Amino acid sequence: MSERFQGRVAFVTGGSRGIGKAIVEQFAKEGAKVAFIDLNEEALHETTNELKEKGYEVYSKVANVCDYEQVEKSVEEIVELFGSIDILVNNAGVIRDNLLFKMTENDWDTVMDVHLKGSFNSARAVQSHMVSKKYGRIVNISSTSALGNRGQANYATAKAGLQGFTKTLAIELGKYGITSNSVAPGFIETEMTKETAARIGIPFDELIKASVSRIPVARSGKPSDIANAVAFFADEQSSFVNGQVIYVAGGPKD
Repeated sequence: MSERFQGRVAFVTGGSRGIGKAIVEQFAKEGAKVAFIDLNEEALHETTNELKEKGYEVYSKVANVCDYEQVEKSVEEIVELFGSIDILVNNAGVIRDNLLFKMTENDWDTVMDVHLKGSFNSARAVQSHMVSKKYGRIVNISSTSALGNRGQANYATAKAGLQGFTKTLAIELGKYGITSNSVAPGFIETEMTKETAARIGIPFDELIKASVSRIPVARSGKPSDIANAVAFFADEQSSFVNGQVIYVAGGPKD
């Protein structure tokens, strides 16, 4: 594994499980010091211990991305410990799927808060550190659901909103050496897609099989597939790639 992130500090929200964990591991393997926050205390401690046992430099904390003070405090502690934050990955997310007539106001607000306010809070907290260094990489995790998906009016709207957020940050921050891009995963085998299978009442294996039947590369996605795309955007050599959305879904998305 290369050391392309040697000397860099990567901060990942929702970094304890699934896609977030794979992203954290990718950065650590490639030489970065890694920091992540999560609300899942058990998963956070488990992932932290796994990484430390492998000799990686890690900061982790139970924190809510919806609370700016908690995010800001975490950012201050990361900078104090590691000296900077060079890469931010806004990955924290939740689902509250339901058809529109069944969707509650709380279902809507929760998804908006975590995906949109959470990403805003984290970007706002790190931007001054990146601006002062004239260097930064911001990667927001969107979804193919941004194009519309049955039962996900809240999630689809939030993920589409993240793409607009990404493009606006690219315009505002580009002159400071900070790029902002977005990765939009298709079907990825994670705890979240297991929850989807449970919600619609089918075994996870059946959901995987049904999804693969519609994917041109004839396989489901893994968290490492997303981590690889994030690493491309975060690479120092990707400095002319800014304000872009890449769909990592095993095929084209309209």
